[in-house]
Amino acid sequence: MAETATRTKPATRAKTTRRSTAKSAKSGAFSGESAELLRGYFQQMTLIRRFEERAAQGYTQAKIGGYCHLNLGEEATVVGLMSALRKTDLLFTNYREHGYALAKGIEPGRVMAELYGRTTGTSKGWGGSMHMFDVEAGLLGGYGIVGGQIPLATGAAMAIDYRDGDQVVMCQMGDGTTNIGAFHEALNIAALWNLPVVFVVVNNFLGMGTTVEKSSAESELYKRASAYRMHGERVDGNDVLAVRDAATRLVERARESGGPALLEAVSHRLKGHSVVDPAKYRSEESVQEAREHDPVVTFRARLVEAGVLDEDGAQEIERLAQADADAAVAFADDSPHPEVSTLFDYTYATPVANDSRRLPADPVF
Repeated sequence: MAETATRTKPATRAKTTRRSTAKSAKSGAFSGESAELLRGYFQQMTLIRRFEERAAQGYTQAKIGGYCHLNLGEEATVVGLMSALRKTDLLFTNYREHGYALAKGIEPGRVMAELYGRTTGTSKGWGGSMHMFDVEAGLLGGYGIVGGQIPLATGAAMAIDYRDGDQVVMCQMGDGTTNIGAFHEALNIAALWNLPVVFVVVNNFLGMGTTVEKSSAESELYKRASAYRMHGERVDGNDVLAVRDAATRLVERARESGGPALLEAVSHRLKGHSVVDPAKYRSEESVQEAREHDPVVTFRARLVEAGVLDEDGAQEIERLAQADADAAVAFADDSPHPEVSTLFDYTYATPVANDSRRLPADPVF
């Protein structure tokens, strides 16, 4: 039941592609694709790249606290996955979620403001880098605990099924997450109850600093779906169109039949696990391989070669993406910090009797 995904024919691609009235790309590599849509993918990928670079800078300037994990090198996977979802579909992610928030349609300023811990952020500044949340956008959380999102995503899919809804849940995770108990428990119950959820493993070859081969008895992670008689596929995470096609097929399959699926997107992480990780455990060969597969650089080159973009057009998109990232930083810088008096405002969803609101400096009695 598991298989390796390849590019599908244009006739089975996302509905947004078929509806586009823009002139199609002439190159065989992009045959049938809307040139406008292709440029849009490049714009999104470039924005995520520039945004994450500014986030890294903000962290070194001590403007961002806590932990900070970047999508550098995974932009094609992010954009491809998000293009497969409707606005009403739900997304649960791990802590490496800035790019997903942007691609889900959240304004860059609000995402950066959350990193900066400001009240204009997606979680009013209380979540930070690992806890983006926006109900309107369908982003139901980044989760700092490895695998913490998987049972919740499965529960959301069960709620959709119970209400006979037409939404689909996408649950993103890293390769290391596939070794925890919640992963197997969730896949089991999703398959038993035929829930509308697509589990996505972003395999960047490293669970923090440990290779997949040294941590997983089955290193081809999509094959784990077969243990639960669930459909599984592997896709090249550096190809935004391949990711889009595979994700769209599985999302629509889940929407129509309720069948869950496991999609493994194989990509590269250009930097360490987090901003402060120097990644000294990586060999020079692996670092060079990641650079050679840089999805933003390679997609740009393909678009120029195909005539979808010329050099001036590519540079203009890059200039605008940089301007948007800079504007997001300026917005975050100008936004207010939360008042200390609001520290406990979101501890509980509804009032709880006798909940403590004592601050660290307050006396115990």
